[in-house]
Amino acid sequence: YVESGVISHADLWALAANVAIEVMGGPAIPTRFGRKDAASADESVESQMGRLPDGDKGVDHLREIFHPKGFTDRDIVALSGAHTVGRCHANRSGFDGAWTEAPLKFDNSYFTEMLAKEYADETTAKGCPQKKHAATGTIMLISDLALLESPFKAIVEEYAKDQEAFFKDFTSAWVKLQENGCTDLRETL
Repeated sequence: YVESGVISHADLWALAANVAIEVMGGPAIPTRFGRKDAASADESVESQMGRLPDGDKGVDHLREIFHPKGFTDRDIVALSGAHTVGRCHANRSGFDGAWTEAPLKFDNSYFTEMLAKEYADETTAKGCPQKKHAATGTIMLISDLALLESPFKAIVEEYAKDQEAFFKDFTSAWVKLQENGCTDLRETL
């Protein structure tokens, strides 16, 4: 199907992400198709710099990364909620640990745990500063805890209380992220 142009590799990655989110308990996310694959490395992104926020920076940096791409503060908090699944790997990012106690479940626990736990300063074996909850071993990055600053904190509190509100806003922001820079997408293959 890829060779025939029915679906691109980029579409497959988007679809796989959306299915994984739903299988882990998250919202059903619509996938539109028609992304164009790069034909060569020359058409690819030159650098990963500035594509995602640095984990050791705060609110201003989050806005510097996301606002130029058309994301609002609410979108930033919703997208950060994806940290409800997975973990940091020291050999990849320098940070180490899972954000939540159930890192294979997509829910609002990133927000509930962020509000309920106290985190202590820690430096990873790779020299990266992060915060760790002693009893559970879960972590938060500086960029995560920056969400406890105004006006982000009110959104964090909302999502901690209302998982459906988080799912709704996450779906909207996630689709915006997946479709950023894409044109002529279609609803079906």
